[in-house]
Amino acid sequence: MLKQHLQFKLSQKLSPQQIQLMKLIQLPTQQFEQRIAQEMVDNPALEGGKEEQEDFDDNFSNEEYDDDHEHIDTEDINIDEYLSDDDVPDYKYQANNYSSDDEDKQVPYASGTSFNEFLQTQLNTFHLTEEEEEIAKFLVGSIDESGYIRRPVQDIMDDLAFTQNVFTTEETIEKVLHIVQELDPAGVGARNLQECLLLQLDRKTPTAAVSLAYRILEEAFDAFSKKHYNKLLQKFEISEDELRAAINEIEHLNPKPGGTYSGNNKIVEHIIPDFAIRITDGNLELTLNGRNAPELHVSREYTNMLKGYKEASEKSKSQKDAVQFIKQKLDAAKWFIDAIKQRQQTLFVTMNAIMHYQEEYFLSGDERKLRPMILKDIADEINMDVSTVSRVANSKYVDTPYGTKLIKEFFSESMKNDQGEDVSTREIKKILEITISEEDKRKPLTDDKLAKILKEKGYPIARRTVAKYREQLDIPVARMRKEF
Repeated sequence: MLKQHLQFKLSQKLSPQQIQLMKLIQLPTQQFEQRIAQEMVDNPALEGGKEEQEDFDDNFSNEEYDDDHEHIDTEDINIDEYLSDDDVPDYKYQANNYSSDDEDKQVPYASGTSFNEFLQTQLNTFHLTEEEEEIAKFLVGSIDESGYIRRPVQDIMDDLAFTQNVFTTEETIEKVLHIVQELDPAGVGARNLQECLLLQLDRKTPTAAVSLAYRILEEAFDAFSKKHYNKLLQKFEISEDELRAAINEIEHLNPKPGGTYSGNNKIVEHIIPDFAIRITDGNLELTLNGRNAPELHVSREYTNMLKGYKEASEKSKSQKDAVQFIKQKLDAAKWFIDAIKQRQQTLFVTMNAIMHYQEEYFLSGDERKLRPMILKDIADEINMDVSTVSRVANSKYVDTPYGTKLIKEFFSESMKNDQGEDVSTREIKKILEITISEEDKRKPLTDDKLAKILKEKGYPIARRTVAKYREQLDIPVARMRKEF
């Protein structure tokens, strides 16, 4: 049996313009410029640069626009919305935030020679058979950016057979590998760290310290890597001075020989700060990168098309369809320009609130003065949603007197000190880092001792919390920090 009833439902949906704004806010400067360039390609009604000012003499009626193709008349199209002689029409809004000295200087990239090409060139100096040359090229191609071959010889032999149609033996590959390991830089082609360091010691002038260092790496690499120095003293029956000299030789070796090649072309991502904070007469000044405020306006050609349509005595259906297309493009251009203006305002207001919230840090650069701050703190202050603040913080950088910082680094949870005050976890991490840097490296502080020291300084945190913060700071355990 069919029934009919009414149901009231309250719902909230984002408009396409709001969605567009949210997407623009989360873009950093470089991607924002690319987005603008793409929009200008997609929408011919949007133009960049300064607009030539021209007043319109004609006044047009302001009547509703009808989307129905069959009922479109001259009077039905709200052309006045696009051809207004107001002082500041909506579509003429544009951001003039460039100055004459704001030059966009790009650093050109040198083509150079890749690391593998550099190694391949060196192979030409060796007398190799055709088979050995094929194997050598394959081995060089298997070297990663750190300079290692991290694949077993058996796998390399199988790949040579299946991909290069080269059938050989493990002994032949080992022989050619030793040739590859003679290439520069020293240590290249090693299969592990131990072999890499031994290859580099092989090229050093033989001295007592170098010979001892070679024996240590060859016979007691595990004890050395774990810094069990007492075991080394007993095993090799040497003095502390001799061990210290050998360790000094090892510490001057390069664990990643591939990284030293100056021509190793890698894609480097250049960070473009979205904001800049400067200190002037003891006060903080915030500026938004001028590249976030482009000069955009609606195409004069498109507005002239509407003007021509208005003045025409007869309107064909094709002309009416064209006007519909023009209106859509003009609407999209106006929405985009408005979204950019709102983006500028949102970015500036959000960063300004963060700057004043962390004023003590920005004036001093001391991370111990960072206040506990979460996204909601800033969102409440500027009356915006937490998601908006998150979009600004997660992808934007600020240029400060102390370096370029990711904005989200200024956010941290809070903990209570012994006086019941809220302190930033960043502050505790900084004090932990300083404490470790000032320790006696002959007897590094364990996590238990670090927890006790922090408690004495007024930060009662558990040992496991100390371990977590230490790992986040990329600081090894006490045993690995020990120096002889």
